[in-house]
Amino acid sequence: MHLSYLRLRDFRNYQQADQAFEPGFHLLLGQNAQGKTNILEAIYLLATLRSFRGVGASQMVRHGAKGLFVGAELRGQQRCRIRYYWSSQQRRLSVDQEPVKRLEDYLGLLRAVVFCTEDLQLIKGSPKGRRRFMDLLLAQTEPTYLHSLQQYVRLLRSRNALLKQARVDAGSLEAFTSQLVLHGQSLIDARVRLIPRLAPLAQAAYRRIAPDAETLSMEYAPSAREDFASELRRVAIREKMVKSTLIGPHRDDCLFKLNNQFVCDYGSEGQKRSVAIALKMAQAELLTHQMGVPPILLIDDVMGELDRQRRSGLLPLLERAHHANGQVFMTCTEENWPRELGRRLYRWHVQSGQLSKGH
Repeated sequence: MHLSYLRLRDFRNYQQADQAFEPGFHLLLGQNAQGKTNILEAIYLLATLRSFRGVGASQMVRHGAKGLFVGAELRGQQRCRIRYYWSSQQRRLSVDQEPVKRLEDYLGLLRAVVFCTEDLQLIKGSPKGRRRFMDLLLAQTEPTYLHSLQQYVRLLRSRNALLKQARVDAGSLEAFTSQLVLHGQSLIDARVRLIPRLAPLAQAAYRRIAPDAETLSMEYAPSAREDFASELRRVAIREKMVKSTLIGPHRDDCLFKLNNQFVCDYGSEGQKRSVAIALKMAQAELLTHQMGVPPILLIDDVMGELDRQRRSGLLPLLERAHHANGQVFMTCTEENWPRELGRRLYRWHVQSGQLSKGH
């Protein structure tokens, strides 16, 4: 399935944009702050209902406007239309004019993987970003995962509110705890299954980016080392003291090692960037293997920051997307777009929130 049409209204610096796209490689050219990345952000918003820049929807509304609209037409074996409107008073999401009632029915309809400078935080940043990475990938590939995640978050919030009370009702706490363990264990099990599928793909991708380099390994690090319910009982007194749930999937992490040394502690900046790119490449490969078609690849000014060796490691992924009739959207300036991609691409010029076909 590919994005055949994109419509924007009051999105970032786009007052209005309507553009058709073919399958293939789309190169968005222009100087900085013209709106190139905003196109990628709009596509990613439709795929995940969030920005890859780590901002809320209010910051994506064009200055002076009341709300934003992003719409798209997807084509594959079937055709569908997505419409998303957001304002501070109203939010509407529909597919073929039918309101989306459950997010688990929507996520996975459009799959996209973004490569951007923020990816470095997957390695350098807090565990929250790595949990979010696993959650999004699992929500797109396992039908029941998002429901379990939503239930877990709701139960966690209620359990924490109960722990903050001056006198904690033991019966209520036990009821919330049993349900928290039920849904939490489902999340843990899914993440445990994910790592052995993702790790070999990340290792292979890392070898393509950095030949003759170290061995990359991934490890899921749950906060509940043993049985989840038993671990919660073990920290029950501490939880009442700090008034918060101390153990569970909301505190888990995913660790990366090069030759058995933690990348976050001992890796160079170049190694951290390479691991981040390899992880995103593995994400794209996993989605392709599982769904049978490649996701849309969104590449935001990454190629210009990479040396020739790392750029050449990315090219097989781009070639596979091309041969599978997929789509790639890449932002560049005229000076740094990768000439090794050849001429089999669509060129677009972006200036002041206007998109025009290039030559």
